[in-house]
Amino acid sequence: MQASETNRSDVEFVTFFAGGQSFSLDITHVREIRRWTAVTPLPHAPKEVLGVMNLRGSVIPIYDLSARFGLGPTPENPRNVVVVAMIENQTVGLLVEAVSEILSVQRAQIQDTPDIRSDTTRQSITGVIPIDEGMTRVIDLAAVIQAKGRQAA
Repeated sequence: MQASETNRSDVEFVTFFAGGQSFSLDITHVREIRRWTAVTPLPHAPKEVLGVMNLRGSVIPIYDLSARFGLGPTPENPRNVVVVAMIENQTVGLLVEAVSEILSVQRAQIQDTPDIRSDTTRQSITGVIPIDEGMTRVIDLAAVIQAKGRQAA
């Protein structure tokens, strides 16, 4: 049992760019990475929800992660991809500029999010990981997808 506990100290993240910034998502939530294809817009959807996409018979919402974080809409680019992720029983797509790498780190390397006056940031970003000469932000997928609903309550 100690061997499995030791393995738990290492965590893998998929890192990607949205709004020119580096973000990462726990690899256990990522189901696949797809090329960007047109989506079907939904009336009255929030600005960060681009629409829905048919993924092998399942209709999933596509979020523009850059717009969700207030960094403006993702500019059209042939390198754009959709990170298909699952949280609880919900599958969603995240439009990002590009996927960067798979990052394997020890939990101790993940630093707390600095205390700033934004509840949305504290809910959506669970930590930061120093990499090379920069940092990547660890996102909480549940908070990113559901934060709007919490704010309205």
